[in-house]
Amino acid sequence: MSELPVIDIAPLLVAGAAGVGKQAVADAIGAACRDNGFFYVSGHGVPQALVERLDAASRRFFALPEQAKNEISMERGGRAWRGFFPVGGELTSGRPDLKEGVYFGAEQPPGTTPLHGPNLFPAQVPELREAVLDYLRRMTDVGQAVMGGIALSLELPEDYFRTSYTAHPTILFRIFHYPPGQADDPDTWGVGEHTDYGLLTLLLQDGNGGLQVRAEEGWIDAPPIAGTFVCNIGDMLDKLTGGRYRSTPHRVRNRSGNERLSFPFFFDPGWDSEVPPLPYAPGRRWDGQVDFTGTYGEYLLSKVSKVFPHLFREQRL
Repeated sequence: MSELPVIDIAPLLVAGAAGVGKQAVADAIGAACRDNGFFYVSGHGVPQALVERLDAASRRFFALPEQAKNEISMERGGRAWRGFFPVGGELTSGRPDLKEGVYFGAEQPPGTTPLHGPNLFPAQVPELREAVLDYLRRMTDVGQAVMGGIALSLELPEDYFRTSYTAHPTILFRIFHYPPGQADDPDTWGVGEHTDYGLLTLLLQDGNGGLQVRAEEGWIDAPPIAGTFVCNIGDMLDKLTGGRYRSTPHRVRNRSGNERLSFPFFFDPGWDSEVPPLPYAPGRRWDGQVDFTGTYGEYLLSKVSKVFPHLFREQRL
């Protein structure tokens, strides 16, 4: 296929909505997950005014001098893995990306669990805090709704994930800023080819594009469509379904000539959740290993440690 489908998920967000309407949405989601694991979602209920507030506050932050941005650097976030990183500070497949960004997650008190704790917010852009936390609340509802559709598409109860894997979901959120004028070197990417490692990603893009998805016929563009999020499934859902639903490689290059913002929201199993295959899934994963064992937190930490290896080493000392 040359275009990704747009799926209206509004029936999944309405309590007591007709089962037939929900099943039709679920069937469309299932088809997209089997095809290449990418689709757009509309009818999500996230106010456009909130999206505009988040975008404006993010642009104000990235316009700050580097010294000001470093006041919330990831080195200050400790084991919570929150805060700002500069261009080239994040690795994809071992190579630096041409982007800078800020890591956020569910707002929590300080503790010792990795990837949990308070967020770091810039004092110079106070409105960013409210916009981010409001966005996380809204997107958590969207994530639960999409997973309800995925459950129905797998002939499971709609609340299968909500009452098990995502009863207390791991919520991670990034704001990425791609500077304008990236070189057109074929080996230079804003984000290199990769798959996401969790359950579900919901991506808000600005109007500049740059996302590409690897399909059977080659790389296809996933341009921004007003009022939608790009949704893709990650490696964990691929594993849970025994490869029936596909975690597909994708990449980003900013060729627009403008700065580009993107806002990936990651909706994953709870940190302490065991993640065995789904009831019907074969007992062998896509990588040839028998049934995944352990908690999602153990799995996730093994993955993100490769993105910021120096931070990971420091936090283990």
